[in-house]
Amino acid sequence: MNNKDDHAAAMLVQKHQLSSAENKMSELDSALDTLRQSQSEKEARLVSMLNDNENEARLVSMLNDNENEANLDKMLNDMEALLDQNGIYFDENSDNTTSETFKKLDSSIQVSEDELQLCTPKLDTIETIDFDSKMSWSEYVASIEEYAFKHNVDLTSDPYQQLMSATQRIELEKRIKDEFTLKTANCDKYDYMIAGTCGVIGGLIDVFLVGMPGKGKLTKVADNAVDAAVEKFASACGWKGARQGSNPTKSAIRFLEIKKNFKVNYDQTSTNGKNGTSGKVKDLYPKNHHIKSLGHSPDFMGCFFSILGQFTNTAHFVDGGKLLTVETKNFELQGSNFVAKIFSGFVNWLGHLFSDVAASSGTSGRGSGIPIPFYSLLQFVDVGAFGKDRQSFAKIAVQVFEKGYDFRHGLALAIPVLVTELLTRLMWVVKQHSYHKKAWSECLPSASNPELRRMLLIGHGSLCLIDVGDAALRSSGNMLQFLLRTNLVGWARFGTLVLKELSVWHNAGHIDADAVDDYLDIEYKRIKGVSERRVGRAIAKPTISLIFH
Repeated sequence: MNNKDDHAAAMLVQKHQLSSAENKMSELDSALDTLRQSQSEKEARLVSMLNDNENEARLVSMLNDNENEANLDKMLNDMEALLDQNGIYFDENSDNTTSETFKKLDSSIQVSEDELQLCTPKLDTIETIDFDSKMSWSEYVASIEEYAFKHNVDLTSDPYQQLMSATQRIELEKRIKDEFTLKTANCDKYDYMIAGTCGVIGGLIDVFLVGMPGKGKLTKVADNAVDAAVEKFASACGWKGARQGSNPTKSAIRFLEIKKNFKVNYDQTSTNGKNGTSGKVKDLYPKNHHIKSLGHSPDFMGCFFSILGQFTNTAHFVDGGKLLTVETKNFELQGSNFVAKIFSGFVNWLGHLFSDVAASSGTSGRGSGIPIPFYSLLQFVDVGAFGKDRQSFAKIAVQVFEKGYDFRHGLALAIPVLVTELLTRLMWVVKQHSYHKKAWSECLPSASNPELRRMLLIGHGSLCLIDVGDAALRSSGNMLQFLLRTNLVGWARFGTLVLKELSVWHNAGHIDADAVDDYLDIEYKRIKGVSERRVGRAIAKPTISLIFH
């Protein structure tokens, strides 16, 4: 049995023991009823004998009545005959006649042992499972299986079905169907209107505030935010600030480049020459080496190729839709063991990204930073022939990056996407509470909700329609200009929502893993909070006691 089956088997055996204990309680109740009945019969017999003693007292009183003397004599004779029959004799010289009489009475109403065994049911003890604190889990499981074998407890069928009653199974199936299964959306016209409006708002922000790389207002805001982050990172590494009259961001970048605390071996900037690739990577120069070198990608793919290159003295580039490996000079990672070297490689990759995210110190103007996460993968789409020069899509993607479509511009592109996402979720919550009259606790904007999922799809779809329409009108058929004006972040989010909706449509009625995970997360936090509060109270009580004493 696997671990899960072992736990279920233990629960089944415990349920069997509980059922046996309940049956034994019923037997005990029946035995007690029998004993009560026997005791009642005994008391009745005692009352009957006491009534006879009362008759004796009446006789004594009647002795003083001279008028009934004859009748009394007759009755006394009858009583003596009755006492003789019961083996009771009076001693005129003894004062213990009364006590002896009651001893006879008590012995006459006692129940014999054989009689008691007949009226009392025989009760067997309940068999227990061998267990102590020193037992291992495997030993406990063995005792569970032994108990199950003796008592015919079936451990092969579905244990959870046996653990629940029919009512519990019906309730569980209903809850799973209502809360944890994939369902198609049932949106009304207001849901579609709200979602479309939110998407239009995001699309207008994208058109008028983002625009071309380096020209939109939000792109400038993102550039300033990145510059500030680079300066703070350099300060954490020992940078003392820029000289008077110099550009602080350029100074911080120059500090990170010169100090070389985050030196890497994959920073080649030309096809040939001292810092080149020996002719392997064509058309490589400082303005595009960040996108062609996979180690400069700010995602897990870039982290992998960065650490791999540092370990194997290689650099990995993409050219012509192909992955190329370039041998580099010997490069030694710091660290006394493998784990330390992995961590050193990760720190080198992260630090080098900070030195490049705002372009290099020697570039004029805005320059080219690092690519948007996973944007480097577009170089593998080496298909098509666009423009007068009949260039492939991969080459055009590199040219788009060279014109400023980098990580900083990607942050600006994410703003209208984030606005659409948050605004749609917020309006869904308001509608659920105000229109459908649900409690706030029932209005959590989880993406597992089918109506909210559909509204997000409509909202981001509206944003992308406005974005592609604006890009198509302003580019006039030029693929380079079209990509420069396209919000790839918005299209990536819309694509994930489309895939999710298609998956739900295909798997409607199946378990929704995301909904189950959300529920488990909420339950875990609730249980953890209860445990922490109990621990807090347990600590607070002795503390308060010490304070007041």
